[in-house]
Amino acid sequence: MAEQAGAGGAKVMRPKEAVVMGAGVVGVATALALQSYGVAVTLIDRGEPGMECSYGNSGAISPGSVAPLALPGILKTVPGMLLDQDGPLSIAWKHFPKAASWLVAFAQSAEPRRVAAAAARLNDLYHGAVDAHETMAQRLGVPELFIRQGHLHLYPDAAAAEKDAMGWKLREQYGYQVEQLDRAGIEALEPNAPQGYAYGRFLADHGTILNPLRYVQAMVDAFVRRGGTLARAKVRALHITPDGWAVKTGDAALDKQRWTQVVVAAGAWAPQLLRPLGMLLPVESQRGYHAQFAGAQHLVGRTVVLADKKVFIAPMEGGLRVGGTVEIAGLKAPPNPRRAAGIERIARTAFPALAQHQAQHWMGHRPCLPGSVPVVGHIDSIPGLWLAVGHGHLGLTGSLPTAQRIATGMCGPQALPFWQLRTAG
Repeated sequence: MAEQAGAGGAKVMRPKEAVVMGAGVVGVATALALQSYGVAVTLIDRGEPGMECSYGNSGAISPGSVAPLALPGILKTVPGMLLDQDGPLSIAWKHFPKAASWLVAFAQSAEPRRVAAAAARLNDLYHGAVDAHETMAQRLGVPELFIRQGHLHLYPDAAAAEKDAMGWKLREQYGYQVEQLDRAGIEALEPNAPQGYAYGRFLADHGTILNPLRYVQAMVDAFVRRGGTLARAKVRALHITPDGWAVKTGDAALDKQRWTQVVVAAGAWAPQLLRPLGMLLPVESQRGYHAQFAGAQHLVGRTVVLADKKVFIAPMEGGLRVGGTVEIAGLKAPPNPRRAAGIERIARTAFPALAQHQAQHWMGHRPCLPGSVPVVGHIDSIPGLWLAVGHGHLGLTGSLPTAQRIATGMCGPQALPFWQLRTAG
């Protein structure tokens, strides 16, 4: 089985070539990292890089999010969330039979001992992510995309915050400084903070990417300028031959190529590629939605979280982005307009000034494992196969550390992390 986040990669000689499948932020960062250490990399995706989950996320760089999604007591909250029309959780009952085993495993992962182990692994992976992304944005020539203004979590009162006590204790356990704020303190940071929120918790050392798509595109541009190969094709199958790894895409030139190493970073679509290899990876799409209001980014100055609604608000280059919800409905079902409308209602209630702004809606697939810990590393039983899958809601945060793990595992220890190298030249 693959090593999970926090474990060391397999010891192999530096390969001459590798193929990375999936051009979201995790796959693109991995391609750039391998290239930075001298590997000739082919990056394959069926569409434009960054246009899936990476396109619509909230831009949060949140290394303090060490608490897994399943915490003790989670099952008690599920009925209430499902009954709330605008609640943070929705399950499409047609998909329930397929998702049942994942949901059972998710509930089992809330056992305290498993939560503690998951938090340790997540902290090990995400620690240092803010500095890494700040340096990467500078190296790529897009420093304006990164801000370190912290994350402000808002609650109606201290009693509401106490419901999230375990998550906050885990943050503090791993050294994250949490400032408690009253309404005056909240307004000092965010003058337009929604009414009805009298208690805040502030993580000053967190960051935000103001345009995740443009950030991914800057990585891709650097990768291609330095000789990397970007191929747009749908990978239908992946198999190993006596000459190395082969992919089946329908593109004759690609299908003839062979690689000694392959990295699967295909997000929620990874299980489809791995199943024929005998791997059953329990990834479920937690479909997320956002509503973006053009021209309204001035309403907040940083990532703001309405914790009771499980909604993230961020000042994007193109407007105010309000995102959240977990919808379990699989990969094939069309977007549910009711979920997007619910996000929009929450946003308009929180910020009356949005009455003058129209909203654009988006839905994407977050690749989630039951225990919230991504699989990052080499599959010991299958030579040359590496996974970077299952980052859930934290793909942007974990992208650079994950890429470094894969590159170090494949190429050996390095003097500098790849984001400190001349990635944009």
